[in-house]
Amino acid sequence: MAATATTAHVSINRSFSNSIPFNQTKRAPRCALSPQNLKESRRVVSISLLLLHSFSSLPPNSIAGGLFDRYVKKKKLEPLESYVPAVILTQLQIKEIEKSLEVDQPQYAFYRSFLRSGPAASFRSNIRAVAEYASDGGRGKTASDDVDRCLRAVDELDSLLLRASRNNGEASAKLMKEKISTAVNALDSLLQTVPTDVLDKSKAIADSYRNPDSNEVPEELDQDLKELQSIL
Repeated sequence: MAATATTAHVSINRSFSNSIPFNQTKRAPRCALSPQNLKESRRVVSISLLLLHSFSSLPPNSIAGGLFDRYVKKKKLEPLESYVPAVILTQLQIKEIEKSLEVDQPQYAFYRSFLRSGPAASFRSNIRAVAEYASDGGRGKTASDDVDRCLRAVDELDSLLLRASRNNGEASAKLMKEKISTAVNALDSLLQTVPTDVLDKSKAIADSYRNPDSNEVPEELDQDLKELQSIL
């Protein structure tokens, strides 16, 4: 607000000073302003005051977060195939945590680290990228809801794991499984927005990533798999 006021003040002063010859600035009376210059100066004042009023009536973060965001060029996305295999692998990671909750002494602190490693380390940006592709295909609302639901569930799961690692009895395995189920279902729904050919190829890449020695990787998938491995 202070910066805006300063800008308006400078604009007003410049307008008045520009209307008076430089060598007469100190001694020229106000009546020396011509009717035309006076009219223009008043117009600048009116516009400046209007801008001040407009910015002062905006919510605190709307200028940085909303008004100018539309003019910021979006980062160009990689091909959809670059994100989907990692999303599939993240979903499998989350499922593995659910299985691990069945052991006698669950390692809650380790599970929290597991949610931040491997494919899951960048899953937030990956699922948002998939949702953006879905938006381009006309399914943006569904995909956006899936992303929000997944992120909320994973954050709540992380909170439960933290509390359980501190021996908080209210952070039960049952609640954790509910959050896991919500996150997995949200990812299932998000992946349904992916074209079938891209999804099938991505599943094959993810399977090869998890089982590199099970069989020979098809040549057409080999380069994609190497790129995924380099990223992860």
